Amino acid sequence: QVHVAESGGGLVQPGGSLRLTCSVPPTVFGINVMDWYRQAPGSERELVARINLMTSGAPSIYGDSVKGRFTISRGAAKNTVYLQMNSLKPEDGGVYYCNARGWQGTRHLDYWGQGTRVTVSS
Repeated sequence: QVHVAESGGGLVQPGGSLRLTCSVPPTVFGINVMDWYRQAPGSERELVARINLMTSGAPSIYGDSVKGRFTISRGAAKNTVYLQMNSLKPEDGGVYYCNARGWQGTRHLDYWGQGTRVTVSS
């Protein structure tokens, strides 16, 4: 099985910042897109940010509620992305999940992490 490693969650005060990291083993070939989703208690999982790893110049996608505050970016290592979260609000709290997708020939890849919890509270 493929392990999706997530880290960086924790407790932060409103207005503070956190950086989440997601990494898929570099031996995995064909990862095209990596996403961050989040889920709060009683709510459906929602897309936070998406980055295309294969198409140069493709714009990243952000959920409306985080535009201007969150930034997704590639790490130096293969299959690694960061989510920089600034100006955090209590409603940003929840479990953040990393999703990596792509293709190996005709085989579709769809890998999920276990989640990392973010709590925004004073």
